[in-house]
Amino acid sequence: MKPEDVVQRAGKVAGWAARAGYSVGKRLPGADAAERGLRELERKALGELRRRLEAAGDPYLATLNKAPTVARHTSGEQRPARTVAVIAPPEPLRAAMAELLNRSTNLDSARSRDYLYAVVLRQLTPDEARILSALSDGSPFPAVDVVERTGLGASGRLLLRNASTVGKAAGVSLLDHVPAYVSRLVGFGLVDIDEEAPALSTQYEILLTDETVRAAERMVKRAKFVRHTVRISALGVSFWRACDPTRSGEEALR
Repeated sequence: MKPEDVVQRAGKVAGWAARAGYSVGKRLPGADAAERGLRELERKALGELRRRLEAAGDPYLATLNKAPTVARHTSGEQRPARTVAVIAPPEPLRAAMAELLNRSTNLDSARSRDYLYAVVLRQLTPDEARILSALSDGSPFPAVDVVERTGLGASGRLLLRNASTVGKAAGVSLLDHVPAYVSRLVGFGLVDIDEEAPALSTQYEILLTDETVRAAERMVKRAKFVRHTVRISALGVSFWRACDPTRSGEEALR
């Protein structure tokens, strides 16, 4: 099986499982074997993804790896070391910036886009990838901030930001980290936080019973819930179209 086929097949299975909230281990006869097969597919897909990302290059790591490594010995003698020694930070940083500037003169718009997406992709966690997959069809999910309520109904300090049901829908492993995941995705520009959606009123009520939200609420005498929605951004749509493992290369360019 070609690496591209492995990535595509693993992505289809993982994406389907995330959207359906499906548990292989609980619902299928012979589930252990099926789960082992899925994990092997995921392992191969991640290996292929790592190879492609490394091919894109990381200017800082490249210059750091090229820097000479020296080991110090008690005799005062210096010889080449087998392990990486501590290097003063400024030089690799300057070299990495120079490398970026040099590359900028040789990249067209398509290659610049791919470079940007590769850098973002390297920073995503598996749970964040699941959340982005759940948002990829454009559906909004409820989100709330928990703030302290002060006199006259005003808002005080922020206790929790971007709690959302999207994590549970996506099947993430660390549900209590969903607010951090959503905030990171917002920081990357892949998702947007919009105004409250009245059509999601029932889902907001469910979200308010979430243990992470309840824990923030218990931190103060009076809490206020600020309702939002979370949805994929325009950049997120383009990013997902380029990185979606279930799409062919031709489809990603459309």
